[in-house]
Amino acid sequence: MLEHRVTLRPTMLSDLDFVVGVEQDAGNRPFITPWERTQHEGAVRFPDARHFIVELDAGRAGFVILQGCRNPNRSVELKRIVLGPKGQGVGRLCVRLLKKMAFTQLGAHRFWLDVKGRNTRAQSLYRSEGYVEEGRLRECVRAEVLPGADGAQSGKNGDRDERAGFDDLIVMSLLKREYEARVAQGLEAA
Repeated sequence: MLEHRVTLRPTMLSDLDFVVGVEQDAGNRPFITPWERTQHEGAVRFPDARHFIVELDAGRAGFVILQGCRNPNRSVELKRIVLGPKGQGVGRLCVRLLKKMAFTQLGAHRFWLDVKGRNTRAQSLYRSEGYVEEGRLRECVRAEVLPGADGAQSGKNGDRDERAGFDDLIVMSLLKREYEARVAQGLEAA
């Protein structure tokens, strides 16, 4: 992992071309359900959401979206994290910043997310950061499948296995008391 200075700043409307571009990147598309520009505009303006640009060493590296920031049940969702650089520890740094924000600034009791079943790299990151799997929504989202990349078998008529076009969503969460225990153990910055 390289040492980086990662910061989050509120997304401005002038950032939305960048946001849509990083979301459309071939390395990100299989793991998210891209939004239209107008959906991002809504998230920038909607008081219950927080839309941030991830800055890495003073340059834009991606974006994140939180939802439920005014949820009366204090259940805040990490709706989206999309980054350009991979394998440099930027995602882990972002997740840590977002956990701290959710529990210390937004007053969350529960900080949750869903992650596609095929996104094993992200699942591993979230588990290592204290998230607990709550359940799996089986084959509930259409999956962008690259030819030959999913291991789907052809049926008698040469049709692809229908399951290859769908992916699971795994719901994971971290509770405030679990976060506080991680802080006490020195696993989180206080």
